[in-house]
Amino acid sequence: MSTMQLDDLDYKILEKLIKDGRKSFTDIADELNVSVGTIRNRFNVFVENELLTIIGRVNPDKIGFHTYAQILIKVRPVDKVTQVADNIANLPEVSFLAMTTGAYDLEVNVMCRDNEHLVQLMTNHITKMDGIFESATNIYFKVYKYAQPDLYLLK
Repeated sequence: MSTMQLDDLDYKILEKLIKDGRKSFTDIADELNVSVGTIRNRFNVFVENELLTIIGRVNPDKIGFHTYAQILIKVRPVDKVTQVADNIANLPEVSFLAMTTGAYDLEVNVMCRDNEHLVQLMTNHITKMDGIFESATNIYFKVYKYAQPDLYLLK
């Protein structure tokens, strides 16, 4: 996985889009004192290189997802980690999935309607998957921050 080389203008454009993905190229160009064509060209390069995807982010709590949880999973035999991860990635409740170091092989974050939905997800889907040896579930009582990374941490 290669890292795209970004200059200061790239970072400024991305920061504007992170704050408001609907911001017009004209407004961004005016704020940064560059041409609209410059913004459009750089935007197209970001999208073509899969550096940027413009999406609408919904506030999960406001539409009915009231239970968030972290599920830590041990896979046995360990050579099934990729297969298990692929299966978990297909579950619509999954918002984050990563291979980890330490006591568990996978970390999964899910968004569910309520605790009963989480129980059904665990008992009917996750714990029944071939290769899952053990799991531990932590429910998030309250999410205080859900954000994109601050690009200036890379400078």
